[in-house]
Amino acid sequence: MPPTIMRQPALTATASYLALESHAADARHWQLRALFAADPQRFPALTTDAAGLFLDYSKNRVDATTIALLLELARERGVEARRDAMFAGDKINLTEHRAVLHTALRLPRGAALTVDGQDVVADVHAVLDRMKEFSERVRGGAWLGHSGKPITDIVNIGIGGSDLGPKMVTLALRSYARPRLTTHFVSNVDGHDIDAVLGRVDPATTLFIIASKTFVTAETMLNAHTARSWFLASATEADLARHFVAVSTNTAAIKAFGIDPANMFPFWDWVGGRYSVWSSIGLSVALAVGFGYFSDLLAGAHAMDEHFRTAPLETNMPVLLAMTGFWNRQFLGCATLSIAPYHQDLSRFPAYLQQLEMESNGKRVTQSGAAVDTPTCPVVWGECGTNAQHAYFQLLHQGTDVTPIDFIATLRATHDLPGHHAALLANCFAQSEAFMKGKTADEVRADLQGGALTAAEIEALVPHKTFPGNRPSNTILMDQLTPLSLGALIALYEHKTFVQGVLWDVNSFDQWGVELGKVLAQQIQSELTGAPAPQRHDSSTNGLILMAKAAQHI
Repeated sequence: MPPTIMRQPALTATASYLALESHAADARHWQLRALFAADPQRFPALTTDAAGLFLDYSKNRVDATTIALLLELARERGVEARRDAMFAGDKINLTEHRAVLHTALRLPRGAALTVDGQDVVADVHAVLDRMKEFSERVRGGAWLGHSGKPITDIVNIGIGGSDLGPKMVTLALRSYARPRLTTHFVSNVDGHDIDAVLGRVDPATTLFIIASKTFVTAETMLNAHTARSWFLASATEADLARHFVAVSTNTAAIKAFGIDPANMFPFWDWVGGRYSVWSSIGLSVALAVGFGYFSDLLAGAHAMDEHFRTAPLETNMPVLLAMTGFWNRQFLGCATLSIAPYHQDLSRFPAYLQQLEMESNGKRVTQSGAAVDTPTCPVVWGECGTNAQHAYFQLLHQGTDVTPIDFIATLRATHDLPGHHAALLANCFAQSEAFMKGKTADEVRADLQGGALTAAEIEALVPHKTFPGNRPSNTILMDQLTPLSLGALIALYEHKTFVQGVLWDVNSFDQWGVELGKVLAQQIQSELTGAPAPQRHDSSTNGLILMAKAAQHI
């Protein structure tokens, strides 16, 4: 039965939005320097902590009134009720008529949650138990390849959430990994991706994880069959079961591929791809760092879940992160968000958040199908500090657009190299201060005076060395990057994304925009590989196809 979709009032027509719009007319002229100078208690008033994380949102152009109005909007848009519906297993993914239960994947054993008559928690832990048993056999050397040698390399073949999540987490938890096992990730349909990996591994000691719920994902299955053919060049089909496992629910397809159904690790339709690292999609993580640390990752996320579910909005970290981001997007006109993790092991975290936020909230219609009457998700991008400082921070400091930044750092390193971490934190904190304060013309003049420059030369340099400042940022701190803190960090951004989706009244859990290109690609691929000359496309696409066919002598 199709879902009943209730039409919400337009966002811009709500009383709290109108109050914020009026308030923003003044706030747009605020200067962060002045806000800090006027309130010595600004830092403690605009910080919060939860699940091992600390959030400083004081360097946003907000005050107590702004936050109160934003939280009133959250209440008026039904954030609390929608949150409760998600945790209860209601089918809030209305276009696909599905529950949204990535939070159930990290519930502790014995917790109670029944959906459609099924004990969800028992199902989840049954799969987790199988992941534990399998990962311990591989890591301990008991699982042997067809020639009797233990596994040395894991190759995860997936795409989207089946790649970005486990790859990001495995890199982030590098210091917890077992040295004997090397983990590789293949996602791109570009053959150069899998070619680079296959050139580094030995078929006798390599285990492939094929991560595709349906086992028909085009990019994943092309790579999977390429790996299969490569493996069979030195082995037999009977050997496939020792070297290929599946994260899937399509038993018939995996059997036809040569995978033993006993080595199929399922997950459920209420797990969206970009929320799936907590499920059996995280098998590569469990193999890399061990099931105990994978369990800690789940526990960290669950701690943030419980905070999000129970904390008052005034101290609710995901809500506050979401509302300040919404303020910057809607009322200050900030079209992008830069993620700056000051931790090299979080190098893939910006890319992970790109999918999480932009695939979830990159929508132009509300849940009822009406056009959204405001901008929605900002463009999310970023790079690790301090590399980012020497790449694009120039634009963020002195460019014509204002880009909010999320700085993410740890108070302690997981290495013992002297001097590095103090230098890293100094840069992180200095950049957030510099974006907030900027540098005035008078400060530039004061710096330049007393040198060899004439007054005229100083005045010529002043506009080039002036920084407007007043750039908003958040700083998120944790003690160390551990499985627990990483789990909490990922869940923080998941719930932030959810809250903003509720505000815009979009369905954050479908991704129909991904499908159109896939459909067209199937047709064009047939035309590239021998079908008659293309005729159904525009002249540009037809011309490009003909050029490619000519280059390949088709």
